Amino acid sequence: MELIGRQQDLVGIQPERRPRVRGHVTAAIAKDICAERYASGSALPRENDLCDMYGVSRTVIRESLKILESKGLVRGKPRIGTTVCDRDEWNILDQDVLEWIGPNIKDFDILGCIIEARRSIEPAAAEFAAERATAQEIADLDSAWRRMRDFGGDPERFTEADVEFHTVLLNASHNQVFRRLSSAIHAALKYALHASNVAVDSRDEAIVLHGELVEALRMRDRSAARDCAHRMLDLAVRDLAAAERVIGRKTPAKPNRIS
Repeated sequence: MELIGRQQDLVGIQPERRPRVRGHVTAAIAKDICAERYASGSALPRENDLCDMYGVSRTVIRESLKILESKGLVRGKPRIGTTVCDRDEWNILDQDVLEWIGPNIKDFDILGCIIEARRSIEPAAAEFAAERATAQEIADLDSAWRRMRDFGGDPERFTEADVEFHTVLLNASHNQVFRRLSSAIHAALKYALHASNVAVDSRDEAIVLHGELVEALRMRDRSAARDCAHRMLDLAVRDLAAAERVIGRKTPAKPNRIS
């Protein structure tokens, strides 16, 4: 009777069968975790049960769990099984994790945290870049800015240029820590900029401010460069509010059930 009861419980939480591709299975399990179908601290179903639920082999499940463990979502222990980690342990700067979190992103306040990080870094990076940027780096910033201007009506291509602009800016500071941070926060920065750029009706103010920053670097004006960075971040805060209204807060998802 206990075995029958356990099987019924598994049926109650099992998601729909996913495509038989490891990447898709990894994403499917991750999204179920991010949607709280498997709560923090709870144990995932056994490997055999996961095989049945997702329609794949044990090898695929094991490989998927290794990927999830490397990104901090789960932890496997011998004779205990795989447990869902607390959200504080998740690598939220990872591009895959950001995509898996998806519509639940606001519950993590990632956008607000990114703004705080940028406020701590970018004004100083802009000031250093005004003094240290090479002619080529300034030309690269100008190129990214021109593409932002040209693609102001296309949020996707505008964001690509916007991300490149801020990446080049941090590198142009010639501060090794800022350069490493640029790589670390790249995925999160891309997500934040995309959310803001899609949420607003016009990107004209951002284009003007980015252009002013390029000019400040050309003139080697450290004070003007820092001021531009602060004003850009003030605009980002305003756009962040618009983005959060668009995203909205989602209620925790209920487990999928098969009738």
